Amino acid sequence: MKLNIDVPNNLSEITLRDYKKFLKIQETVTDEKFLNAKIIEIFCKIELKDVMLLKFSDSENIVKIISKMFEQKPKLVTKFKLNNKEYGFHPQLDDLTLGEYIDVDTYIGDWENIEKAMNVLYRPIIAKLKGKYTIDEYKVEAVVDILDMPMDAVLSSVFFLWNLGMELSQTMMNYLEAEENNPALTEFLNSQESGDGINQFMDSLTEILQDLKISLN
Repeated sequence: MKLNIDVPNNLSEITLRDYKKFLKIQETVTDEKFLNAKIIEIFCKIELKDVMLLKFSDSENIVKIISKMFEQKPKLVTKFKLNNKEYGFHPQLDDLTLGEYIDVDTYIGDWENIEKAMNVLYRPIIAKLKGKYTIDEYKVEAVVDILDMPMDAVLSSVFFLWNLGMELSQTMMNYLEAEENNPALTEFLNSQESGDGINQFMDSLTEILQDLKISLN
């Protein structure tokens, strides 16, 4: 039996919804060969019974192609199309409301609910002017739609926030060195509470990055 299989070649061809489906399977399946079959079923969108008809060598090659994609560190995806709408990455993160910030901070490292963070970061574009754009207001109920966003946007935004965190931490260290003669400021920046906060933030995002790759071994 000859099968026509569309193997994704880019993270933009994989949705967050499908990736979360894979993560659920990965939590419960211990057999490597069966997990590989589920990877093909989910990401190539073919029935499992048809996956079982593939040559073993072909199935191995398909899984390698897919797993390789998740080793990418894509540049920030600022726009993508979804359900006939164009979505844009939040152009002014400094303007996040308290509620929006809490949702991003709470869910950016939670793959069970990461779409709630994505729903804050990416929203429909409502106006464009000279290369700039404005996005729609934050709507909690829109989280259902955002599940079908492309994985390159998801991962790129996670990496972006991680890099932003590294830059902020470095800025704080540089500022501390520049102000080392200010005892009050030095004591504050070196306080146990402040240090713990930075370390927890960086540790959390580092763990996210380590978990992004599909592990097949």
